[in-house]
Amino acid sequence: MRLSILIVNWNSGPLLRRCLDSIGDALVAWTRADYEVLVVDNGSTDGSLSTAPSSTPHRVLQLGRNCGFGAACNRAAELAEGEYLLLLNPDGELRAGCAERCIAELQRRDIAVGVCGLALVDEHGSIARSCARFPGFASLLCSASGLNALWPRLAGWQMTDWDHASDCTVDHVIGAFYLMPAALFRRLGGFDERFFLYLEDLDLSLRVRQAGLMTRFLAEPRAFHLGGGVSRQVLARRLFYSTRSRVLYAFKHLPRWQGLVHLAVTLIVEPVARSLHALLRRSLPDFKATWRAFRWMYRELPVLLGRNALP
Repeated sequence: MRLSILIVNWNSGPLLRRCLDSIGDALVAWTRADYEVLVVDNGSTDGSLSTAPSSTPHRVLQLGRNCGFGAACNRAAELAEGEYLLLLNPDGELRAGCAERCIAELQRRDIAVGVCGLALVDEHGSIARSCARFPGFASLLCSASGLNALWPRLAGWQMTDWDHASDCTVDHVIGAFYLMPAALFRRLGGFDERFFLYLEDLDLSLRVRQAGLMTRFLAEPRAFHLGGGVSRQVLARRLFYSTRSRVLYAFKHLPRWQGLVHLAVTLIVEPVARSLHALLRRSLPDFKATWRAFRWMYRELPVLLGRNALP
């Protein structure tokens, strides 16, 4: 089998069915022996599985609870039979030629490619800025202190300064469409499950680079990605998990003293900076979500700093 498509579902509603239908349409020329679709359900309560009867055959693995994105992908990868794994978000849609083009890129003999992603068009028809650089100490501090909101280029992390209009070797492509050899995924141990949500894909991309392989971004063909389609439902939770993952990433990939400085800035400066930003925009929901998320961060701190919690 050439390709296993892994979809992690959590209360995706009608997005899941659209995603599944797009796979059948995009791979209409493929035989059923060429690919498989595995949907891992992270304890959905919205009936999205029962309302997603699709013409695209797929298997469902129900975990019964929300284990996080990386852990769910790891469970699916254990069952996958394909030579290549495509991680596809339920708020994404596959398009004709996308899988074939990425697999061909991974099979290049002139360069060693470990991961391939491609341009993602959002609901407005715009190409999302979906690539990123590996963040260093300064970049993470800028994100935690809010300076990146005033001077985006100061952080130098998200590649918002690049138009994503050409093929390029990059540090990281977003996990919404992330294709790599199954053997490489397993050799690297899959996702680090300490990252419940967010940055688990960035961490994996860094380990791919450390293994001597490249990550490639392709400008054509393009797939669709709504962007935050599911996480839009839970603003405070999204902020909590993204902040928590940034702390984990800093401790895993930076010297410990830098991780501690970043943690202090995150817990003391970031909630104030975010609150001021929300008030300036007169956004009461964002203000409330900020303090709800950081209350969870403060409560999580003893667990986060406990043995085996931090990388």
